[in-house]
Amino acid sequence: MAAVHPPESARDVAVLKRFARNRAAAAERCELCGVALGQEHEHLVQPARHRLVCACTACAILFSDQGNAAYRRVPRRVVRLDAFAVSDAQWEALSIPIGLAFFFRSSPTGKVTAYYPSPAGATESLLPMAPWADLVAANPRLEQMEPDVEALLVNRIAQTRASAPGAGDGYLVPIDACYGLVGIIRTHWRGFGGGSELWEHVDQFFAALAERAERPSRRIDG
Repeated sequence: MAAVHPPESARDVAVLKRFARNRAAAAERCELCGVALGQEHEHLVQPARHRLVCACTACAILFSDQGNAAYRRVPRRVVRLDAFAVSDAQWEALSIPIGLAFFFRSSPTGKVTAYYPSPAGATESLLPMAPWADLVAANPRLEQMEPDVEALLVNRIAQTRASAPGAGDGYLVPIDACYGLVGIIRTHWRGFGGGSELWEHVDQFFAALAERAERPSRRIDG
């Protein structure tokens, strides 16, 4: 079992609490220029601070160049990895204790970080690099995952709940989608196992994600 850090001790996860507060705000504003924002709006990431920033489209466009060091624009693309492959043994080697997790690469550290949702928020799991390298080798599309702003989101809940083998579903998603899923779980978790209402919300989240997704064989514009 991997060493696990509670959200309060992980610097990266502070953004999750901030994101949840932002989503609940009655009237949000662009954090760069101050213009009022709608419920659906752009986000930027500050890689050095692991911070998510709400932005208007005009400001977000200024940081569309993903080589910018200060801010990086979070893409809107969702890619469903139809041939996603991860065996039960590979998943166990990644030291993720549940069937739901997301992985992203931090450009300041050069490392891939894994988080899995919990009633308290997102919990970081120390990621063994060799199993991650094996996962990338089995799924070469992951080599194109944008640092800081894009994540691999894996859903193996159905296999876990049914005690059945299988790879599960893999998506390349904007990092804010992962934070949104964490917020759903924090909000709706009840009792020891989460409750049926929670898993209905999770199923709805992934159904919407699948509907939004592009296939990896098609051209995808961020």
